[in-house]
Amino acid sequence: MTAWRILRYGGSAALVETADVLGFQAALELSPPVGVVELVPAAQTLLVRYDPLATSWDALASSLRSVSVVDSSVNASATVTLPVRYDGADLDAVAAASSLTTSEVVRRHSSATYIAAFCGFAPGFAYLTGLDPALHLPRRPTPRTRVPAGAVAIAGDYTAVYPHPSPGGWHLLGHTDAPVWDVERPRPNLLVPGTRVRFEVIR
Repeated sequence: MTAWRILRYGGSAALVETADVLGFQAALELSPPVGVVELVPAAQTLLVRYDPLATSWDALASSLRSVSVVDSSVNASATVTLPVRYDGADLDAVAAASSLTTSEVVRRHSSATYIAAFCGFAPGFAYLTGLDPALHLPRRPTPRTRVPAGAVAIAGDYTAVYPHPSPGGWHLLGHTDAPVWDVERPRPNLLVPGTRVRFEVIR
């Protein structure tokens, strides 16, 4: 049985601490409690915003305590495939730190199916889970002052695509021309939480 803790978060939200954020979110999306207006996933928490005019804290907390976590794949959207040219500045360093060849780093990174667990740091920056454990590395000791948009990178147990030029301390494996963030689209973020993601090697 999955355990979680429910905390007050201001006057119109609850913070659920859980090891299965996506499973908890999927359960609420399948059967939303009365008054819930927004769900915001993070690494180990799910923010549940509610309308105080539609429900009370006690009623919401009671509903949350009765949730049965479900397989998050039931709500997964179609898989997004991103073409990647693996020419990142840190590819050789990642291979050395992982005791792998560069081709093996590419193979392992591109053979997984990832899930966008949550977004943060910048609009459209999705933290993708499912990275091969052999590629789990701490962030660079010295961040770069500018990482280009489309850079495909890893840090910790996540991989990500930088949606905009920005500072960054992740290890750069390659880049994609796919726009993961575009304000001209009806839904600017291509990699919303729950999206399945694959990387396809291009030359």
